[in-house]
Amino acid sequence: MTDVVAAFDFDGTIAAHDSLRGFIAGTAGWTGLARSLALSSPQLAGVALGRADRDEVKEHFLTHALGGRPATEIARAGRRYGRSLLRAGRFHDAVLARLVEHREAGDDVVIVSASPEVYLAPVAKRLGAGLVASRFAVDDEGRLTGKLAGGNCRGARKVTRLEEWLGGREVVLHAYGDSASDDELLARADHAYLVNRGKISPVSP
Repeated sequence: MTDVVAAFDFDGTIAAHDSLRGFIAGTAGWTGLARSLALSSPQLAGVALGRADRDEVKEHFLTHALGGRPATEIARAGRRYGRSLLRAGRFHDAVLARLVEHREAGDDVVIVSASPEVYLAPVAKRLGAGLVASRFAVDDEGRLTGKLAGGNCRGARKVTRLEEWLGGREVVLHAYGDSASDDELLARADHAYLVNRGKISPVSP
């Protein structure tokens, strides 16, 4: 029997908000977040105009926000923030219900996200899901470089990383996403669903 896998994006799909800025604010403070955004503003403007690479700009921002911080500190902050996300419960009820339906049907459930695994790990564990997410690169001294190990887990990289997680299994894939960064994941799926403000709609083949 072919396995069934349900892959869910996180920000905007499960969660009703962008999670990264909250993590940066909780780790570097609101002043640190504002400073990092200000230092990255030319690059962010370039993304808006289609003149800059989104993944490179994300790493530029992370370098200012978290570069040089001990990985152990960030790991602790990630666990705290992940637990706070669960307590806050700012999740789309319909999407969570669909995730539970898949899990109770015996399907493998996995979160596939560009957000960092340091804080998504506790969320995925609580939801009974696997996790494929962006990872912070660490230097030889155990400090964050600001880069993402293996690149930003968005777009086509979501599919590549998911295939690695599947380990060569042939599956029937259900995928849920809310933005253009999920297009490749939805295209890979046998059953694709677009989430818009918590409402789930099937994507026509």
